[in-house]
Amino acid sequence: MKSAALGLSTFPVEVTNISQHGFWLLLKDEELFLPFSDFPWFQDAAVRKILNVEIPSPNHLYWPELDVDLAVESIRHPERFPLVSKINI
Repeated sequence: MKSAALGLSTFPVEVTNISQHGFWLLLKDEELFLPFSDFPWFQDAAVRKILNVEIPSPNHLYWPELDVDLAVESIRHPERFPLVSKINI
């Protein structure tokens, strides 16, 4: 008797692992790593808040409890989207 093939995930995006350095997302069939050094908004976030991720559009991710919006392209190529902070004095 053979087992049936595993089905596809019903979740279009899923956090698969969290470490001290960052976390991994499975987005359809692509695995993406978000290092905390490039995405500091997640560094001190509760695990449940990181796990609560939505896809409002095909190339856009949103963490509602953290109010963080990211383009998928910024995860694939963070060097193209440097963090810039301007302090108004």
